[in-house]
Amino acid sequence: MVGGVRAILIAGPTASGKSALALALARARGGVVVNADSMQVYRDLRVLSARPNPEEEAQVPHRLYGHVDGAVNFSVGHYLADAAAVLVECWEAGRLPIVVGGTGLYFHALTEGLSEIPPVPDAVRAAVRAGAEGRETPDLHRDLAGRDPEGAARLDPHDRLRVLRALEVLAATGRPLAAFHGRRRPGPLAGLPCEKLFLTPDRAALRARIDARFAAMMAAGALDEVAALRARRLDPLLPVMRAHGVPGLIAHLDGTATRDEAVARGQADTRRYAKRQVTWFRHQAGAEWRWVSPEAAVEGVRM
Repeated sequence: MVGGVRAILIAGPTASGKSALALALARARGGVVVNADSMQVYRDLRVLSARPNPEEEAQVPHRLYGHVDGAVNFSVGHYLADAAAVLVECWEAGRLPIVVGGTGLYFHALTEGLSEIPPVPDAVRAAVRAGAEGRETPDLHRDLAGRDPEGAARLDPHDRLRVLRALEVLAATGRPLAAFHGRRRPGPLAGLPCEKLFLTPDRAALRARIDARFAAMMAAGALDEVAALRARRLDPLLPVMRAHGVPGLIAHLDGTATRDEAVARGQADTRRYAKRQVTWFRHQAGAEWRWVSPEAAVEGVRM
């Protein structure tokens, strides 16, 4: 490995230039680009998740892109298992893994590990969600508060996915989520020397780039991609159905929003997500992460 570094981690808000930097580094250092974006794992969303295109993927090895079907509720635990195997493959081949994406929980799992929460059986998850159908999320949150007041107090009463997750764990184990937080298995990069970069583009430039990229996605077939996804009639709570742009474009296909309204919604949702990504890393990532501008990072590769 270069200079004893076992992996390079590249994070940052969406549309900040992470993939271009990862590709440049992989070419320069003989590396493998490993995905750490929770939407780019889905094969259904090449365009709308801004996955590397086939020409980029042909230049260097890319792993964990588009390898999951949209019907799968792909969790952080699933990602960690897949990524750990890919890291070992890279090291055994003498290649440097360059892990790139915007999902903070994926990086946290790789470096810090995960709480050992038992998996929720599919039958239990289906039963909880069937019981929740037609009920408002605050009502479900009140149910959770009656059984797990500490856990409910930490959740937004309108965050349906996380409220359901807490109810599912209770139903499967009889114990609240907090009961498992102290039990943690280390991540595959824990304690290993890694170079960690967080890209920090100019805010105004990032907003403009997000809007322009969404428009380019539309021109590249994003609406057709979402139409194919809509035709599958998947559970609307699945991660792939909540990807930025998907709800608005489905609303357009259903006739409840114009194309312009759907695009504006997708752009606004993506801008808000970029802001949350920066906030998450500012408060959750350690001091070992180096915050750099995309331009400086790419120039450093060229030098």
